[in-house]
Amino acid sequence: MQSLTELSAVCSVSTQPYSDQKPGTSGLRKKVRVFQQPHYLENFVQSVFNVVSDRSLLVVGGDGRYFNAEATQIIVRMAAANGFKRLLVGQHGILSTPAVSHLIRKYGAVGGLVLSASHNPAGPDEDFGIKFNNASGSPAPESITQAIFEQTKAITQYSTLESPDIDLSLAASHQLGATEVQVIDSVSDYLELMQTLFNFDRLREGFSSGLLSLCFDAMHAVTGPYAKAVFEDSLGAKSGSVINAEPKDDFGGGHPDPNLVHAKTLINLMAKEGAPVLGAASDGDGDRNIILGNNFFVSPSDSLALIALHAALIPQFKSGLKGVARSMPTSTALDRVAKHLGLNCYETPTGWKFFGNLLDQNLLSLCGEESFGTSGDHVREKDGVWAVLCWLTLILETGKTPQVLVESMWEKFGRSYYCRHDFEGVEANRANELMAALEERLPSLPGQNFEGFKVVSADSFSYSDITDGSITPNQGYRIIMGCGSRAIFRLSGTGTDSAILRVYLEKVAIKGEFNLLETDSATALLLKVAMEIAEIEQYTGMNKATVVT
Repeated sequence: MQSLTELSAVCSVSTQPYSDQKPGTSGLRKKVRVFQQPHYLENFVQSVFNVVSDRSLLVVGGDGRYFNAEATQIIVRMAAANGFKRLLVGQHGILSTPAVSHLIRKYGAVGGLVLSASHNPAGPDEDFGIKFNNASGSPAPESITQAIFEQTKAITQYSTLESPDIDLSLAASHQLGATEVQVIDSVSDYLELMQTLFNFDRLREGFSSGLLSLCFDAMHAVTGPYAKAVFEDSLGAKSGSVINAEPKDDFGGGHPDPNLVHAKTLINLMAKEGAPVLGAASDGDGDRNIILGNNFFVSPSDSLALIALHAALIPQFKSGLKGVARSMPTSTALDRVAKHLGLNCYETPTGWKFFGNLLDQNLLSLCGEESFGTSGDHVREKDGVWAVLCWLTLILETGKTPQVLVESMWEKFGRSYYCRHDFEGVEANRANELMAALEERLPSLPGQNFEGFKVVSADSFSYSDITDGSITPNQGYRIIMGCGSRAIFRLSGTGTDSAILRVYLEKVAIKGEFNLLETDSATALLLKVAMEIAEIEQYTGMNKATVVT
């Protein structure tokens, strides 16, 4: 064990509050240069420590983006100065978000600091983020994030050590003052967990026999080492099955969001003749996923529903599903499958912490959201590599391709044609005016008929958490049609000068209806209705979205 005790001295540093450190759903995210301001990161970290009284064990790791290495060293010194007895730190400061959640749960940590801005771009002029996950491995609930914010508004000093940097390049133990700092292999604990959830012997046979083949795009982000260890080294997928596997602090200059807009390399590869049976990608911190067949895209909503439908084939769920959950904007495909299976299906606001509460009460086993996130009860975060293992298992055990699996589900349960239209760069005041006007209009909408879509209900979604009684209001406006189709409106980014108006469209084709149209064609009329109801062009000046996913 390397000791830095003699070189370490606790010091108290005077500081002043920053006014912009209110954590969002996924923690505090700002541009790198904001975090590089004097005392900015330190203020937030000390505020977390002021709220978290347990000093037994803390997990620290991030997605390797620009400023990750420096931030890790700052946090290690501050944790030691604040009296933490033990730290688990990912080698090179790197841990995927689901890996952090698992380590917290496995080793009984008080929580963890995750350094990530998820699917946002990285680099000196791009984004950085930090969030606190609590002892269950889940993102901290609002009660904790609000307490952290209150601390940031009143902070006058923080504690740190005057000491050299810890060597994070090798897995080893260090003594930093009274704190034991364990630099751990970033992948091994996560790999061991996956081996308990899936039949690796069966999957290995599938790859060796040629029944399974894979292209996984790690997008030069955190999942490269995880995917190499799981798919190539452990399951025997051929060398090169994992592409863009080397983590880079700028994600190779790409946008690490696994969707139809940013995963073009993978999409083009999967459109070719002779493509692998499964294509997949994960995002910056390893929690999101995209699933592709040969020239076939599986929407996240359908992916969630299909895993639920065939959950009995996955060893993790051999005892059955306790329940399932989706975020409110996610399509209702899961609802129809859950009804068939006799399962409770919970509808929550966007944000994984709401799933975490239900998981902690053993009310569900599987959950997901439209923004490419899926996971089970093994962690309290989305889990991209895990989702790919689910799909490999279903393909192997059914002998069917992703396209056949999904189209069979549509034939039996109907299809939700689903897409999200993002109107980016809307002037914040105009965006707020649009939403205020739409809210006033909601009570008058039920009973009206728009282009054949009859509105049966229109409301502002408010969530009552059955686990703790908390109420989360104003989570988006829902307009639900008699055919089961929906139009949902939410704002994002209104803390800045501009906002993103998100419009979620779901056109339901019930069982027996033709369900093999292109999504844009199937939802075109519903989009026209949504644009009309919300008067989008009048308020934004836009007659179409900037991004459609």
